[in-house]
Amino acid sequence: MSAQDFFILLPPSEGKAEGGSARTKWNPASGTFGPQLGSFRADVAARLGAVKGGDATLLGVKGAHLERAQLANRTLVGGPTLPGWQRYTGVVWDHLDLASLTSAQRNSLIKRIFIPSGLMGIVRADDPVPDYRLKMGARLRPFGLMSTWWRDDVTDAFAKHLKKRIVVDLLPQEHRAALTTEALPTVMRVDLVSKVGKVVGGHNAKAAKGLLARHLFNSGQSIERSVASFDHPEYVAMIAK
Repeated sequence: MSAQDFFILLPPSEGKAEGGSARTKWNPASGTFGPQLGSFRADVAARLGAVKGGDATLLGVKGAHLERAQLANRTLVGGPTLPGWQRYTGVVWDHLDLASLTSAQRNSLIKRIFIPSGLMGIVRADDPVPDYRLKMGARLRPFGLMSTWWRDDVTDAFAKHLKKRIVVDLLPQEHRAALTTEALPTVMRVDLVSKVGKVVGGHNAKAAKGLLARHLFNSGQSIERSVASFDHPEYVAMIAK
């Protein structure tokens, strides 16, 4: 199986790069899945505006971080955008390190990375993404839990885009809950297992996940062999059964 035969699902980051290009103002109907999900994105954006961007309970932050998130959430439509791979700045994305690739390499890979989003349902890594804050595990009235609210429409839109390609699932449960993976053609969930029996989580596990994604893209082997050959001092990668 060629390395070119699969897509990867990665989580977004809670932290995001500020600003963006005013020339690509955010339209809910923009991007790979805009035609299918645009009206739902517009509903979420309108609701966030109606609740003044959201409170600390909804957004999970306080102080200056809350103020920034509220401002971003109040000004989504028409706001400046960045491509998803530049907007998301968390540990996973730092260690995937797409910025270090050549333009040709990066342009190939970003079309194969997909990210569930509490605001947008799902985006491709080159889609325009505004600055926002809304976890997939957040509960926004009247929608309820965002992962549940998005699930059917995200699954349908993603399945139509796949065209029978294999999907490597590197998502945490919070974001995996936004997809009915059984309805997708072929999904291979890859988990990280601690070599010393500790709970997998936190900064180190997120860093390892970014390194794993990069390894899967770069190895040139089958997915199974790429997973088996992933070398990390703390974790072993395993395909879930």
